[in-house]
Amino acid sequence: MSQIHDRFQTTIAGSLPKPAWLAEPNKLWPAWRASGAELERAKRDATLLWLKEQEDAGIDIVTEGEQSRQHFVHGFLEFVDGIDFSRKVKMGIRDNRYDAMVPVVSGPLRLKGRVHEVEARLARGHTGRKLKITLPGPMTIVDTIADEHYRDKVKLAMAFAELLNQEARALEKDGVDVIQFDEPAFNVYLDDVKRWGIDALHRAIEGLKCTTCVHICYGYGIQANIDWKRTLGGEWRQYAEIFPALAKSRIKQVSLECINSKVPIELLKLLKGKDVLVGVIDVATDAVETPQQVAETIERALKFVPANHLFPCTNCGMAPMDREVALKKLRALAAGAALARKKLGNRGQSPISAKSRRKKTRR
Repeated sequence: MSQIHDRFQTTIAGSLPKPAWLAEPNKLWPAWRASGAELERAKRDATLLWLKEQEDAGIDIVTEGEQSRQHFVHGFLEFVDGIDFSRKVKMGIRDNRYDAMVPVVSGPLRLKGRVHEVEARLARGHTGRKLKITLPGPMTIVDTIADEHYRDKVKLAMAFAELLNQEARALEKDGVDVIQFDEPAFNVYLDDVKRWGIDALHRAIEGLKCTTCVHICYGYGIQANIDWKRTLGGEWRQYAEIFPALAKSRIKQVSLECINSKVPIELLKLLKGKDVLVGVIDVATDAVETPQQVAETIERALKFVPANHLFPCTNCGMAPMDREVALKKLRALAAGAALARKKLGNRGQSPISAKSRRKKTRR
């Protein structure tokens, strides 16, 4: 498998916009344009299209763009027995940030079969680059579904973690290099993250030898999330409460929001020992970052994350974004990382590495 760069390997949070011929554009829950075999062909075509677009843009660790899923959580739930999709209820999610119509857990959970086998094998067969596949995290699933069977959040989360682990192990056998669990709920239920959220993640990654990652952010660039962010004050310090626990976890990588956010950049030092996927592309605006802006964000993060642990990324998924805007942002991501590599090469080392060497010298 080809690896283009030995540092600042670029990647994305996961999702990419669906072409207008596949689904309704610019929507988080888009309606499919086709059905049956025609829909499956369209999903395949869209997956291959975005693989090529990522490679052409210069992205090092690519994804299938979640082109086969209507939604990042429900794309998994559709393959689970014990969930009643015929009876959806209105529920406030992310601590009632917004309402959604969600299915109901009505019995014991078990997988109907493989979930993302088709798209994972398709992607693996058509790219030589490292491949990442995303799965919803147990806590976020629990926060996106009604429960009339387990009636206990922790038991429900562990039940889903078991199913996620089954699919993750199969994805690893399919040749997937990175398996990422998306946990936007981690920024909302801070105490629960420490009480049982990370334990549920550990169950989901049990036995995996591939790279594991958890994505935590402040949500897609939809209006409900934008409005919520305005209530968080001048500094967003939610990460400060959960990063120390994540630093002690068995998850290898942490993906987080950075550019244009009010997250104090120094909080990154709390993830010592982890690979950090630093969000250098803002998905809440159509304004396209310049390579210089991307490189500047990388340089700021380098004060707290060693260069060999820093992976430039997007703040969140791009599913609701305009397709052409997303393409331009992918190119800016790659170009900005290239500029940062050039600057770092000219200096010879990152600030944090230099500081470490000085300490060793004094000893």
